[in-house]
Amino acid sequence: MKYFFLSDGWSFGRVWASDGLWNETAWRRRPNIERMSICLVENNEKLWLYRVEDAILTVEVKPLATAEVGPAAQAIGQVVLKRLITAEQVLERMAAGQAMCQLNDIEAIVF
Repeated sequence: MKYFFLSDGWSFGRVWASDGLWNETAWRRRPNIERMSICLVENNEKLWLYRVEDAILTVEVKPLATAEVGPAAQAIGQVVLKRLITAEQVLERMAAGQAMCQLNDIEAIVF
């Protein structure tokens, strides 16, 4: 698995695999991209952790049209993430920042 952090008010768009732009017809499915229940807070900004399958190499991200984002995000338009991170890098980043965990269904957790 690979990971990336994405700011509140942003979403992902196009996805690339080793053979180019993700083709749902060829793969017979959508790419597996899941927002985790973990976020970092940096400068009062929530950065949500996303998990992606190993086949994904690059992810395009962009601010949501309906979200209230700052002028910097409006000026950017879109960004392509070419360096997805490993689980170890996620842990390093979380240890360096202020991490929050959001549990949506506490009863579903088995100890």
